[in-house]
Amino acid sequence: MVPVLFLVSLIVFSIMHVIPGDPVQLMLAGAESGSVTPERQQELRVAMGLDDPLYIQYLRFMRGAVTGDLGTSVRLRTPVLELILDRFSSTLALSFGGIFFAVTIGMTTGILAAIKRGSLLDTFSMALAYIGVSLPVFWLGLLLILVFSFWLDWFPPAGQQGIQSLVLPSVTLGLVSAGVISRLTRSSLVEVLSEDYIRTARSKGLPERLIYIRHALRNALLPVITILGLQFGAMLSGAVVTETVFSRPGLGRLVVSAILWKDYPLAQGIILFMATSYVIVNLLVDICYTLINPRIDYS
Repeated sequence: MVPVLFLVSLIVFSIMHVIPGDPVQLMLAGAESGSVTPERQQELRVAMGLDDPLYIQYLRFMRGAVTGDLGTSVRLRTPVLELILDRFSSTLALSFGGIFFAVTIGMTTGILAAIKRGSLLDTFSMALAYIGVSLPVFWLGLLLILVFSFWLDWFPPAGQQGIQSLVLPSVTLGLVSAGVISRLTRSSLVEVLSEDYIRTARSKGLPERLIYIRHALRNALLPVITILGLQFGAMLSGAVVTETVFSRPGLGRLVVSAILWKDYPLAQGIILFMATSYVIVNLLVDICYTLINPRIDYS
């Protein structure tokens, strides 16, 4: 976990300093031309620590990150951690909404397709899964806005006004992940249903419903939980495109703005926070393995 976060911080720090642009000039872009003298710019660079060598700036950033101090935003003049926590609730709500639709649609269609393997339902479900995986997120979001906001007037097209404004972005985020979950659920369940212990359970006369729930589905869930963790971690890390299309004030939009502003502390802090969230989610997924399958032992 620690080496991954260290590598992420190093890569982000390097990329931010390679991107063309001067954060001091961007910060002073709205000031009067006569007041922005070279001396004034140099004073700001010294105050922000931008005149120090890069390795000194990186060590300063890491020392603060270890103690929970991610610095202060150059553009917004607000502590980075405060900005992150303020936007994180919006991203968290969107992530839970997206994973809810992804699990509901993806696992349902995947299980039905596996049970009815080779049928028209199987073909139709997998066709929908392929379409869901292939659709660009921004196009799907705009299509949902056009249909359900402008034509039917059921949901607001953008913003963050109550639970209704969360439906369309959650569906947009969830449908793309649902295609992946549906295909993996079907393939995993089909493989488990061909195992010897399933044939033994059927030969004993166990009801099909009991076989599916107690024996087949539980053993087929391990790879599905893996992909669920990856999908939820990606959503939690900031659904940049979805938040931009629906104008939601989440971490995704904030990190894009920070990069455009060349706001080093803000961009580095958000991406490090995203990476930490992603790693923690995957750690929780590994812990869930032992609850589903007691035979797995990490000791």
